[in-house]
Amino acid sequence: MGRIGKETAGQVISFIGLVGVAVTCGIPMWRVTSFIGANIVTGQIVWDGLWMNCVMQSTGQMQCRLNESVMRLTRDLQAARALVIISLVFGFIGFIISFIGAKCTGCLKSDSSKAKVVIISGCLIIVSAILVLIPVCWSAAFTIADFQNPLTIETQRRELGASIYIGWASAALLLIGGIILTTSCPPQKQLYGYPSYPPAPVYPYSGPATYGPVYAPASSRPYTATGSYAPTKPYAVPSGYSPAQYL
Repeated sequence: MGRIGKETAGQVISFIGLVGVAVTCGIPMWRVTSFIGANIVTGQIVWDGLWMNCVMQSTGQMQCRLNESVMRLTRDLQAARALVIISLVFGFIGFIISFIGAKCTGCLKSDSSKAKVVIISGCLIIVSAILVLIPVCWSAAFTIADFQNPLTIETQRRELGASIYIGWASAALLLIGGIILTTSCPPQKQLYGYPSYPPAPVYPYSGPATYGPVYAPASSRPYTATGSYAPTKPYAVPSGYSPAQYL
């Protein structure tokens, strides 16, 4: 798979996970309580969420009430409010940054800078997955422990809602998308040669050379230092001229 294909796949998976985190944050189905009395007419379903609580009657009528006070929520839901919102912020920033460093865009000229930006966006998306995974697992553990507590009244036993399962799936998608984006490694720098020329060829070493005697041809004669460099014609000082008498 090419770099453009990897980045596109990571962005699509991260976007689906980010939508799942938004759904987990919005719908009031973190805990579900089913109560059915002696008569089916008295049956009702209670949904507990981060922002509101809803009650659905057996007749199909639903009533929802906003949680205006944070202190009325349990500790896991109080932490879930903050962590899920921070997860959405980190995931959205990482998703937007991934478009800036994508290879198919022209925001940055250097391929190395684009790859580094994509790696940063992948790290932010992974952090977003961890932030949403913490409250989902905490709320699931709290709900299971409260359900198995023998002191809990039967009509108040809560079960895991759809938001918990959507949160787990969203965290997994964000992790996969972030890991795909972080594997977009920058190109390596060339140590030798210019970018437009191939590297110098490498020749194998065949071992030390062998040396042998060199034979001269038979027609060659050795050089003998004979003769002299003295001039053959002696030179003498010219005879003097008698001064002429001028009248």
